[in-house]
Amino acid sequence: MRGYIERPAGVIRILGDWTLPHYAALAQQVADARPDDTQEETPDLSALGALDTAGARLLYKLLGPQGIETALADLPPERRALLATVVRAQSAGDTPPNEPGYRFGDLFARIGQATLNFRDHAIGLCGLIGLTLETFVRVLLQPRRWRVTSFAAHLEDTALDAVPIVALLTFLVGAVVAFLGATVLTDFGATAFTVDLVAFSFLREFGVLLAAILVAGRSSSAFAAQIGSMRANEEIDAIRVQGLSPIELLVLPRVLALVVALPLLTFIAMMSGFVGGMLVCAFALDISPTAFFATIESDVPVGHFLFGMAKAPIFAFLIALIGCNEGFKASGSAQSVGKHTTSAVVQSIFIVILIDALAALFAMEMGW
Repeated sequence: MRGYIERPAGVIRILGDWTLPHYAALAQQVADARPDDTQEETPDLSALGALDTAGARLLYKLLGPQGIETALADLPPERRALLATVVRAQSAGDTPPNEPGYRFGDLFARIGQATLNFRDHAIGLCGLIGLTLETFVRVLLQPRRWRVTSFAAHLEDTALDAVPIVALLTFLVGAVVAFLGATVLTDFGATAFTVDLVAFSFLREFGVLLAAILVAGRSSSAFAAQIGSMRANEEIDAIRVQGLSPIELLVLPRVLALVVALPLLTFIAMMSGFVGGMLVCAFALDISPTAFFATIESDVPVGHFLFGMAKAPIFAFLIALIGCNEGFKASGSAQSVGKHTTSAVVQSIFIVILIDALAALFAMEMGW
């Protein structure tokens, strides 16, 4: 029976079924009942029939929270629970939003929260570094536990598949550096030093830095997305239930693969940069390839090459751990996985540039 409203003196009586099929007619009755007047009438829900959330919302609109609270005693427990839930939901929705504006103290609150987040992130990353090193030492003494297949698969993904993009980018950057040197040094009659500019820049900085940035964009994001997806699918929980270590199975092969891959990519980046610079010198400055490499051999000490290569394993270790750490922090939603994947790339590039700058300052002070 469709619900309706009766209003004898001082009472508002609710009768019949208040459900979604009768919503339009009931809404019209509620609108005609002038809810402001119903606040002074005693609600009577004893003759109420069927009730669903649509009808409960109309009763909230008609009687208000105080009227419903008064009438709850006449209802069975399941009706009381439904109406109480609707009242809470509607009351929360009726709460006016905070006044727009900006307070000066909000700036310090945001700075404080960001500081705490950075502290928690640094502690978590340091903890993962410790767990990874401890697992590496333990596994190193037990060859049966080496994950050779996983290591080889990640090495192919991080090194072999990245060679084309690393070689192409560093080739172009090498050509740009040589063009810049040829343009600027011509005014000083020192075009021959273009070779030294290309050699020093790629051996010390550009080779390892460009390779590390590309690896951070490719591999760190891939690690975060892979582990984050596994966490969302509860695969990591399944690994732990089986008594296995996620660090040993997921983190260690990725870290070792990247530690091997990045020095190789750095060497390729250096050589590609040399080729780009060599071609520009050959066509723009009439410096033959033989003279180009002879100048590098005579003018550039091998220490610059070793300095650049020494940074590659450090960058690789941190890039891999940042990607894995962000993957472990992802929750069970696609939005969280995407957020932490982006965070892994940003953090990896930031830490690479920061450490490279600190290493350059340290080398300058040491005279290396």
